[in-house]
Amino acid sequence: MRRMWPDDLDFILNDAEEVTLEEPGSGEAGSAKEGHGSRQALRLRITQQDFERIWPLAEARYRLGGARLGKAITLITTNPHYHRWHPTDGGVEEHVSESGRQVTTNYVIVHFLLDDVRETVDA
Repeated sequence: MRRMWPDDLDFILNDAEEVTLEEPGSGEAGSAKEGHGSRQALRLRITQQDFERIWPLAEARYRLGGARLGKAITLITTNPHYHRWHPTDGGVEEHVSESGRQVTTNYVIVHFLLDDVRETVDA
């Protein structure tokens, strides 16, 4: 099934940084899987509130449009193979709102696996 990333959540990906995740190999010595493999990913620092909005989309693959057309993402949350890239604390920022009230914003660091999407064409 082709799932598209929701348009109303596109803003979350605006400041995404493309990174390479080095994952431990699962093969035996001398095998093609020995050592490390690598995966392209997007790394983001988002608010806790935005993270709670995207949590229901976790571990499912979504196709992207716009500038990242031809790519698909999967939010890493509980996959044991990607434990090092599970959501982590992204810090806290405090500031004073226009009304003079103290506001605290909690942040989360998340990673999305980033894949190329190939379309099959019937001849």
